[in-house]
Amino acid sequence: MSKTMTSAVVPNTPPIPPTQYELPCDDGIPMETERHKLQMELLTDPLYPWLAQREDGYFGGNMFLYFSTEQIKNQDFRGPDVFVVLGVPKAERLSWVVWEEGKAPDVIIELISDSTANTDKTTKKVVYQDQVRVPEYFWYDPFNPEDFAGFRLHNGVYQPLTEDEQGRLISERLELALVRWQGVYKNNVDTTWLRWATLEGIVLPTAEEIAVQAQEEAAQAQQEATQAQQEATQAQQEATQAQQQATQAQQEATQAQQQAAQAQQQLAQAQQRAEQLAARLRAMGVDPDQV
Repeated sequence: MSKTMTSAVVPNTPPIPPTQYELPCDDGIPMETERHKLQMELLTDPLYPWLAQREDGYFGGNMFLYFSTEQIKNQDFRGPDVFVVLGVPKAERLSWVVWEEGKAPDVIIELISDSTANTDKTTKKVVYQDQVRVPEYFWYDPFNPEDFAGFRLHNGVYQPLTEDEQGRLISERLELALVRWQGVYKNNVDTTWLRWATLEGIVLPTAEEIAVQAQEEAAQAQQEATQAQQEATQAQQEATQAQQQATQAQQEATQAQQQAAQAQQQLAQAQQRAEQLAARLRAMGVDPDQV
């Protein structure tokens, strides 16, 4: 008796794409210079309070962006210096994985240098335009503030942005402006930095600037409170002095009134004595008017 053996058919299931926890999040390569690192901080630090006013959103600095259409971890990734994503939950990420998030960054900023400028202006620009489709792309050279440019995706192609009359480039996605700001940040180097600002022209402050401003406002409030206390004390002293003067005037008026009453009494007494004397003279047959 023969037996027919049948083998089970195993379905061909696609591999599960890697998650952010399985993907490298750091290449171990530091930023080009200390100024590049500080410039990145100056662009990301003010976004914490800005993002706190929104219900959603995320931003990252110098972290990997994975965008492989085949969801493969060892191809199609970049490490943008600064990126911002709107319309996503506020949560910590190790990397930005497009196939996990379902969305690419809305804005990317690359801080270029002599060694990266060509790649940032050509290869990365094409990648962000054609593959990632980032709506707005900017680059800036911390050592050459004139090398500052921005692009907005229109019909799938980056169109260059024109600076406004204040020399700013506007991010329509974030409703913020990128401005060149002259000042000192952390390293005591007075130079031109790239910063975020509102469309009304208010520069987004860093946490340190917020703390300094709060301290200055507290000191001013204390000074105003001290001045108000001094003015209140002076007013109280003047009121007390006025009260004392009023009391003294009242006392003097009372004394004058008493003196007037006494003088009136003395006058009445003198008139009474005069009348008595006149009566006595008349009784003696002497006309007092002839005396």
